[in-house]
Amino acid sequence: MTIELDALVIGAGFAGMYQLHLLRDQLKLNVKAVEAGTGVGGTWFWNRYPGARCDSESHVYWYTFSEELMKEWEWSERYPGQAEILRYLNFAADKLDLKKDIAFETRVISAQFDAAANRWRVATQGGDIYVVKYLISAVGCLSTANVPKFPGLETFAGDWYHTGEWPHAGVDFTGKRVGMVGTGSTGIQAAPVIAEQAAHLTVFQRTANYSVPARNAPLPTEFKQYVKQNAKQIRATTRETLNGMAFKIEDRKAVETQAEEREKIYEAAWERGGLQFRASFQDMLTSKEANDTAADFVKRKIRSIVKDPKTAALLSDIDHPYAAKRPPIDTDYFETYNRDNVTLVDVRSKPIMGISERGILTEDGEYPVDIIVFATGFDAMTGPLQRLNIVGRDGVALKDAWEAGPRNYLGLGIAGFPNLFTITGPGSPSVLCNMPVAIEQHADWIARCIEHMRANGLETIEAKPEAVEQWIAEVNELANKTLLPQAKHSWYLGANIPGKPRVFMPYAGGMVRYRETCDSVAANGYEGFVLA
Repeated sequence: MTIELDALVIGAGFAGMYQLHLLRDQLKLNVKAVEAGTGVGGTWFWNRYPGARCDSESHVYWYTFSEELMKEWEWSERYPGQAEILRYLNFAADKLDLKKDIAFETRVISAQFDAAANRWRVATQGGDIYVVKYLISAVGCLSTANVPKFPGLETFAGDWYHTGEWPHAGVDFTGKRVGMVGTGSTGIQAAPVIAEQAAHLTVFQRTANYSVPARNAPLPTEFKQYVKQNAKQIRATTRETLNGMAFKIEDRKAVETQAEEREKIYEAAWERGGLQFRASFQDMLTSKEANDTAADFVKRKIRSIVKDPKTAALLSDIDHPYAAKRPPIDTDYFETYNRDNVTLVDVRSKPIMGISERGILTEDGEYPVDIIVFATGFDAMTGPLQRLNIVGRDGVALKDAWEAGPRNYLGLGIAGFPNLFTITGPGSPSVLCNMPVAIEQHADWIARCIEHMRANGLETIEAKPEAVEQWIAEVNELANKTLLPQAKHSWYLGANIPGKPRVFMPYAGGMVRYRETCDSVAANGYEGFVLA
């Protein structure tokens, strides 16, 4: 079937749902969304692994464009789990009556720009073709699972799973020997839950990681009331902060604070828990000397929690500055290694060589397991876009245009790909920010841009190559003013994917500066874009 529309949105998570709402209900476009899953939710539809939980506090991890939505929904915990977030997204979709305009179980396999017709032709796995003027990718930053290509995986006699593509029926670990590969945010969340069920859990660690306690707990009644009564202020605060959170980075420097006072500040932040730990000092991500004070504090905490000295040494042997990689928060992660049924294996010194019929092979020998869990993350930011097989002007494929790394303007538009918009793609704050805040800003900007084009009889918008070059230079310059590029195994750099270009992908200048830049571009007649 060929379906002609004004616009097509790919994805039905936070981003796709909001963009569909704006284009359909405010701009009155003929628009649909397509979604590979059987329901809304995006990341939270697929990521159902044990312990899956948000690391933004619940009262900022939701839509804020509607005060009515904010007042009608009530979170139960400080950090919402996957099931509750999915319930929230279904609540929002039903409230806005979005599902009737979403084609579920519809995976995009290619999108080609037809220059003569000025239309995108989008093909789906089911054989349908969407012919649209505007194509908006809302596929998320962390939605393409990275399954390591270990030799022999196909011979493994047990079951294996990737945390990003978890069975909806769940996995029963009772009485099983489980091998978990990976100790990033996902592994840190999953390990304590798996360890409670499994006969034995063996964690294979290549890169040791920092983590701060989440201190998750049910929300008190008075806080729930506070959120309802202060919805406008909460929204305003998230738009005034560097990372879209409801807290601000403290206006003090670690290097100028006395050691005893600094220790008290870190101790209080550790007890409070959560991502606010990294907001203790303003120089934490710009000064190695300052960062070392935070890194040393967390490493000492790890060694004080983990009883076995050898295991504690491995867990605290961290090779990057604190928060230079995504800084996890946890519930009893380090405490899990005090359990009799948990073993830590160092695969930095003795790498994994492959998978046997019975288990995982390292240079040190074979570890028999019944189930393998790959907590190995995603082909982040660029992977979900490149999986769409997008081909722009003159038959140029996006994967070829981005062969040396992602190249776009504002993280919104790509030279050679007219009328294609990307939400929270590389070159935007995205993963360095509380995602719903970044998503709302992007979707609002795209909707205003399309509204401007329609009001002025404009047919195409396309990023200028020189604007792309200037933007890439700014993204790199801002990243290099921080310690972020110093984490050599970071997925911010694409370093978790063999052969992927090492390019720092997110915009590190903060959400406030980024919003101001995007607003300025629009106010100046969409400076840096060609409109025709």
